[in-house]
Amino acid sequence: MRVAYFDAFSGVSGDMTVGALIDAGADAQALIHGLEHLRLGANYKATKTVRYGITATKFDVLIGDQPADHVHDHHHHHDHDHTHEQPHDHSHRGLTQILELIDKARIPAPVKASASRVFQVLGEAESSVHGIPIEKVHFHEVGAVDSIADIVGACYGLHLLYVDEVYSAPINVGSGTVKAAHGILPVPAPATALLLKGKPIYVDGPAVELTTPTGAAILAALAKGYGNMPTLSISSLGYGAGTKDFPNRANVLRITIGDRLESVEAQTVLLIEANIDDSSPQVLGYTMDQLFLAGALDVTLTPVLMKKNRAGHILTVVAKQEDKDALSNLILRETTTLGLRISSAERRTLPREFTEVKTPYGPVRIKVTANGFAPEFDDCQALAREKNVPLKEVLSAANFAYLKTKA
Repeated sequence: MRVAYFDAFSGVSGDMTVGALIDAGADAQALIHGLEHLRLGANYKATKTVRYGITATKFDVLIGDQPADHVHDHHHHHDHDHTHEQPHDHSHRGLTQILELIDKARIPAPVKASASRVFQVLGEAESSVHGIPIEKVHFHEVGAVDSIADIVGACYGLHLLYVDEVYSAPINVGSGTVKAAHGILPVPAPATALLLKGKPIYVDGPAVELTTPTGAAILAALAKGYGNMPTLSISSLGYGAGTKDFPNRANVLRITIGDRLESVEAQTVLLIEANIDDSSPQVLGYTMDQLFLAGALDVTLTPVLMKKNRAGHILTVVAKQEDKDALSNLILRETTTLGLRISSAERRTLPREFTEVKTPYGPVRIKVTANGFAPEFDDCQALAREKNVPLKEVLSAANFAYLKTKA
């Protein structure tokens, strides 16, 4: 699996993403050639520059000789001006038009698919912020030419680098205020804030907008997860330059490209622990069963000595991030504990597959990993009960049946 990992310590925008992907080795000529097929009437250039001592690539979309972000600042609302109503007036591109434009262009199908997804996500955020149906969303600030170029360019760059999965560190969104078509607004701008709902964000550094709606939409549509970098064998690193150069930090987006080390599947899990010194064993046994039913990956009870030499237990639950609340509430409800400790841990497991074998007692699933195999205990237990034979005989029959299939 080829991964692109975004380090958004100075935010993320569309042009920084394209710059970073070119810097990481995406062929700039191929990418620009692809963008020319969109026929946006713009020119594109990728230049090496320096941000606070770090060499980075700056990606610019030029209309005339001006970078697009200067041109379309004045294009916000031309609703009152009916003199030049061309369907593709820069200030007026609806989502449907943009999706058609992407669909018609001669660019690879995967690029079309991911670019359309990013625009869809961006359109939904804008429609929600402005309280209008999605087909009425006109990309004024975002929609102008440079956003189309940035989003298609970012998806093209990922395609040229053969990226399968995108992950991101927590995102620095910046602070202060931003001037928009709708007056002065706090950073992150409303669309950005909505796109980053449920994602880890923070504020650090200069009081400017570090993450733009375009940058946020790229991650909202394409990122599989946020947090620490997955275990990678790094093949390249790229730095994409932001427009401004700050006095105390490199205003760049770093993208790391690498291959996931597949032999060990690493995932971030939660450890939920509770000290319990006065619950009855029956209640604890019942609680363990309930936790497994509610989706816990693992539950253990460890006998310990607590303060004043009281005998007690530590209940430890390994859980998926999304089950945190359900499992925590269950522990608080069912046991006498007054508090929980929740920490994050990395869980590494061997990839496993199941295969089924036939035994004289009935079918049994076998769990197979890189370093061995084991009959599925529940299956063997059920057959032993049903057929009234010793469990160890069902286990050995299952092992025997599996080894015969391998011979």
